[in-house]
Amino acid sequence: MLIWVDCTAAAHPLVLRPIIERLEAQGHEVFITAREYGQTEGILERLGMPYTAVGEHGGASKLGKARALGGRSARLARVVWKRRPQLAIGHGSVDLAVVSALYRVPSVQMQDYEFAQLQRQISFRLARRVLAPDTIPLERLARLGAKGEKLVLYPGLKEEYYLAGFEPDPAVLDELGLDREKVLVVVRPPPETSEYHARNDLYGATIDRLAAAPEAQAVVIPRTAAQGEAIRAMHAANLIVPERAIDAQSLIAYADLVVSAGGTMNREAVALGTPVFTTFTGRMGGVDEALIADGRLQVLADPAALELRKRDSPLGVQNPRDPQLLVDAALSGLSR
Repeated sequence: MLIWVDCTAAAHPLVLRPIIERLEAQGHEVFITAREYGQTEGILERLGMPYTAVGEHGGASKLGKARALGGRSARLARVVWKRRPQLAIGHGSVDLAVVSALYRVPSVQMQDYEFAQLQRQISFRLARRVLAPDTIPLERLARLGAKGEKLVLYPGLKEEYYLAGFEPDPAVLDELGLDREKVLVVVRPPPETSEYHARNDLYGATIDRLAAAPEAQAVVIPRTAAQGEAIRAMHAANLIVPERAIDAQSLIAYADLVVSAGGTMNREAVALGTPVFTTFTGRMGGVDEALIADGRLQVLADPAALELRKRDSPLGVQNPRDPQLLVDAALSGLSR
């Protein structure tokens, strides 16, 4: 069967790759479309995943998002019409939801954050199946249209599935010219263009703290070009911004500390056993609530309190899970 996958953010190639690989191993053909946003296309290229570029992010404003949705969905509709897929899979892609509904293609949506309300309302209600972690309260998902047979809950973190079998590669440390004697910190800025973003002064204070710490090197992985340029403009020798998409998972595995306003990177750190602090200031989702309660994710209240020291925990995925569970759940979207 022909299956369409749409990647609209940097995490999506990573999340969906093991599903795509297993679908192809079962004899299905998969074609990928991608939105120009952050490092989405760069990561697809680094992973060797062929794709068709269609559209770009609409920015932070609701008007910009609406225009981008209409324009990109129209362009995607032409691409998809030529291919005529039997199934569509996305990770919260509203464009995929709209186009799939237009052509009556069964769609499957994965998601592990429940408070991007408009996006979830559209993508969940139009989906045949919604795959979500079992730590998200059922009533929150039901309000978004994910309930009954439509909802498939999976145990653990999505990161534990796509990192299964992952072996960290130290080459990324040399690629970035890092000093292995210094404390390595990985920083992810806030999602300033997302619907659920809230003002985040913690991020700026964290950057100032790390810039003034000679014992540390901080690799900042920006979401947008503007975020990267702002760090470079500081001319701080120990703040590093990669010039292109890198093996961020290996970097996190070798890091001594992660400080991030991004959900996926936080949970990658948890999955890899790297100490991690969240600076997210939006409404905390069920997955992160559970991780904080378990002590696996810490909330950063004051960047001055960050303890910059070398880690002593082992490298590697702490609790790998079989991605075939997600593949089977996605294929269940063919049945009503």
